[in-house]
Amino acid sequence: MAGKLSSLFAAQDMTVGSPTRNLVRFSVPLLIGNLAQQLYSTVDSIVVGNYVGDGALAAIGASGPVINLLLVLFMGVSIGASVMASQYFGAKERDSLSQTIGTTITATLACTIFVMVLGPLITRPVLSMLDTPADILDMACDYMIILFLGFLGSAFYNVISGVLRGLGDSIMPLAFLLVACILNIGLDVWFVAGFRMGVAGAAWATIISQLISGVLCMVRLLRMKEHFTITWRTLWPKAAFVKRLCKLGLPSGLTQAIFSLAMIIVQNLTNSFGTVVLAANTVVMRVDGFAMMPNFTFGSAMTTYTGQNMGAGRLDRTEKGAKSGLLMGVAVSIVLVGLILLFGKNLIHLFTSTPEVIDLGQRMLYTLAVGYIAMSVTQILSGVMRGAGDTMTPMWISIITTVIVRVPVAYGLEFLTRPEGGAMGSGTPDPLFLSLLISWVAGALLTVIAYLRGKWKKKAITETAKAGQ
Repeated sequence: MAGKLSSLFAAQDMTVGSPTRNLVRFSVPLLIGNLAQQLYSTVDSIVVGNYVGDGALAAIGASGPVINLLLVLFMGVSIGASVMASQYFGAKERDSLSQTIGTTITATLACTIFVMVLGPLITRPVLSMLDTPADILDMACDYMIILFLGFLGSAFYNVISGVLRGLGDSIMPLAFLLVACILNIGLDVWFVAGFRMGVAGAAWATIISQLISGVLCMVRLLRMKEHFTITWRTLWPKAAFVKRLCKLGLPSGLTQAIFSLAMIIVQNLTNSFGTVVLAANTVVMRVDGFAMMPNFTFGSAMTTYTGQNMGAGRLDRTEKGAKSGLLMGVAVSIVLVGLILLFGKNLIHLFTSTPEVIDLGQRMLYTLAVGYIAMSVTQILSGVMRGAGDTMTPMWISIITTVIVRVPVAYGLEFLTRPEGGAMGSGTPDPLFLSLLISWVAGALLTVIAYLRGKWKKKAITETAKAGQ
């Protein structure tokens, strides 16, 4: 019994055993973890929406794209580190794994300091530039500045949990996240409903709970001495590992940066419609976060699975696992789409009781529903390509779908729905989400084509994988 319990919390070697069983065992705690992480922003929105009002709800939504833009630094580091860690772990290259983890810790600290300094300085100018409604501008600024000042916990949780997943450990990041989530819920109610601190209270609850999860992840990582060694030598970045981390992580970071910039441009269009549309958009994006969780979960699982197997030179297992992951991801997405169509309105009721916000939010959810199936295909096959070391192809697909497809379609359709001589925001808000649906479908088609072409098969970084090519 003790042996089974110990293996449950140990790093998972996915180069052996059933691919489907490996993916299920790894994905289930990862999915629960993503659910818990999504609860951070969702609980903020529910508590603020019910105890402060729709204006505060809109303020949190208006801050999202700007925060996500600065998060790209950590997304790039996290993905690059996860790919390197999984491949070196699969190849059993201890020294390279140790240097990768040490470099990752140092890079995360440097990026965190940068964001904590830059974030508060750009908050008000950026929100003003985006024409954030005057009645919510101060609240949005308060919320963002506090989150930026407390970025340390979020940064280290996201990056170090990525390294742990690369080592096959999806259990402990989940446990730490559940602890932080419960703490976040309690603090949210205490600060916002009890102390009447408004959106600032929601922000403080978030950064305190994220700091706890970040510290716990670091403690867990430093105790896994059987797989790697952390010393001052490994913490000092080596040029070769920094270059490799950037090569693998930068395209993913740029992908998220491009997506965030597109969201900021679309946010400007969203702001032009006023507070009701902003509030509805915030609610829908919270529900969207839960609907996207299986897609991101299976995508992350495929990155780790592919990384370990490509690192070990097992292309056959990689392709078999890709088929299993795709079947599971699409099946779960179909179920979720059905639930959204049946209970979407009930979900929106959790955030607000304003009839206009509820009706508009329901219409937006129905527009997006089928797109979640397309995103399942995109995320899973992109996870395979990233795990193999091909992070450029997903980046180019993201550029095409966001810059060339989504932004022009959103503005173009809104322009066509305006009354004659009307200003921006006088048309219907439906193009905001119709454009997102179109970009998701286009992305799925391009990703399938790229996967079938197979260039990703020759991108592995370990000597074992290269010898098998």
